[in-house]
Amino acid sequence: MTDDFWICATCGVEHAERPDVCAVCADERQWVPEGGQRWTTLDELAAAGARVGVDELEPDLFGLEVHDPSGGHAVGIGQRAKVVRTPAGLLLWDPLGYVDDDAVAAVRALGEVVAIAASHPHMFGVQVEWSRRLGGVPVLVAEPDLGWVARPDDAVRPWSGDLEVLPGVTLTQPGGHFPGSAVAHWAEGADGRGVLLAGDTIMANPDRTSVSFMRSYPNRIPLSAAVTLRVAAHVGRFAFDRLYNNFEGVVTADAAAVVRRSAERHAAWVRGDFDHLT
Repeated sequence: MTDDFWICATCGVEHAERPDVCAVCADERQWVPEGGQRWTTLDELAAAGARVGVDELEPDLFGLEVHDPSGGHAVGIGQRAKVVRTPAGLLLWDPLGYVDDDAVAAVRALGEVVAIAASHPHMFGVQVEWSRRLGGVPVLVAEPDLGWVARPDDAVRPWSGDLEVLPGVTLTQPGGHFPGSAVAHWAEGADGRGVLLAGDTIMANPDRTSVSFMRSYPNRIPLSAAVTLRVAAHVGRFAFDRLYNNFEGVVTADAAAVVRRSAERHAAWVRGDFDHLT
């Protein structure tokens, strides 16, 4: 096929037109490379050997990643998309910045995708292209973040508040990282104890026993105490024992308590409660 859209090589987000700079990357939460803006296409990525790998993370939850022949990330910041499988269909969460026929076939082998949704604009990837190749699946975009959509399409549908996209799978918007930053709660995950797909609305840390709350992760801009506690309280309405971020990070157990403790710690540090330790 011949591509009719562009992909930012830094963030992996699709654009209907090629501007001088990607607005997502020019924002203070992201970055434009020192060498300047670079664009790519699906055809170019495919020619370079990009492929999508699928791994089972736990029963009925799958991770998708883009790799190149060297084993590195072929596009964007290298997020791991998630696919939640239920008897009523699939949710594709945080879609990748690359898709090909093999990737579509691998996802379809798991079931029928009912909806595509991203936690925030950094994770839009090529969401419209995924939708088109999956037969026009709705692309759900948090209403406060619609202005970041750079490839408009009839499949894009705004949502707000709480939205049950599949029985037992609910999207909700605690905000923070972006005004519309969202998480997906999967009630039957973790053997019925509940899973939170948090993107980087709430970031599972490398220690696997804490999480972070940031306006920008690469540029190290923290959220305030008030916003952090608000985000934690918002997701605290749901029961979950495990939390996945949008890469490989996971809090494997007691995740709801981990979120509460981490939010309280973050709030205390930014308030200055521990300044005597510095």
